This record gives sequence, structure tokens and C-alpha cells, in this order.
Amino acid sequence: MKKNWLKLGLITLAFQISFVSCKEETTKENMETNEISFEKEGELYLIKNSGDTIQKLDIEFARTPYEIETGLMYRDGMEDNQGMLFVYNYSSQHGFWMKNTYFPLDIIYFDADSTLVNIQANAEPRSETSLPSDGPAQFVLEINGGLSEKWNLEKGDKISFEEL
Repeated sequence: MKKNWLKLGLITLAFQISFVSCKEETTKENMETNEISFEKEGELYLIKNSGDTIQKLDIEFARTPYEIETGLMYRDGMEDNQGMLFVYNYSSQHGFWMKNTYFPLDIIYFDADSTLVNIQANAEPRSETSLPSDGPAQFVLEINGGLSEKWNLEKGDKISFEEL
């Protein structure tokens, strides 16, 4: 009786192995994905150290671990009046990369009082190079590459934002 159970177990295992090994591998070429579109969740103002408003942006928030990890990956682009704001619970040294991001970004780090720490301008799409903050940052804003230069953003500028 014990031999019959052992044979049945081996036959079942062999069937499962052959079934799994015949499974089609999923690759980017045969995987269908839904297009990710921008969803306005708030508004953000870029403000000069002097107090003048530089630019108003519609923003999406990245707060959860998944949202922070994914960011703007797998998107084709966004409008110049849009951005993604990463909100952390506390200030810390942060580094971003561009893996699976298909368009250049300016990555702008802000400390806990919303003051600009540094800018990683025109980050190269799909690069896995770390693009770190120069110091502790609590907020990170991603905008289209080249806009920080166009808008003349610099250390000491600030952000103000609200959730809708």
C-alpha cells in the first residue's frame, strides 16, 4: 500500500513539473499592459526664495512603498505642467534611478522645510545609475527634463503643495 502512495506521489510530481516547464514565459514582447495615465491628485507651486511664484504644477503623489518604487516608470511622458511628488515621512538621503522610465526627468530634492536641496537635471531614460540628493530630503519632485533650467530653479527655492 505504501508503494502505491509513493508511485502516485511521483506521478503527480512528474505531471506538475512537466506542466510548469511547458508554461509560456512572460516577456515584455508578449505581456499586455494597461497604459498609465496622469491622475491629478494635488497642486504644487514652485516659489523663488524672494517669494515670487515660478510655476504651478498639477501633481500626482507617491507615498506608498509601491508608488515610491514605481514612480513614473512605464509611462510615455507627461505635460510640462505636471509632476510627481514623492512624500517621505522624514528627511533622509535619497537616490533615484531611471530604470524603466522612458523619458528624461529633472529630479529635484527638497528638505523638510520644502527648501530645494539639489537638482539631478535631465536624468537619462532607462539608466540604473543612482542620482542622489546632496543632503537630507523629505520631498522629491519629478518633472520633465530641462524644465528646472528653463524655470531657473536653484538652491533655496521652495515648494508649497496641497492635496485635492
